[in-house]
Amino acid sequence: MKYIVMVDNNYNFMDESERYKAGEFDTYEEAEALCREIVRSSLEEMKYDLDGWKHYGDSPFIPGGKFRASIYAEEICRAFHGRNT
Repeated sequence: MKYIVMVDNNYNFMDESERYKAGEFDTYEEAEALCREIVRSSLEEMKYDLDGWKHYGDSPFIPGGKFRASIYAEEICRAFHGRNT
């Protein structure tokens, strides 16, 4: 079984014409690692502004998987800002 990482941009969320495939992996762990990297990179570009990310950031997912980009983004921002966001 292959694990595919797809990416939506939050500005065009759920618009399949804007969605792209970021990679295909043999293990779920590898796919999730790419998802985490995409979220971190997107947040870094936005200076860890969670609201900005929610409106314009890259939101990766693994079809049928349990990874949630929004939850991970919140965790990253809390750690970066040292408080709840």
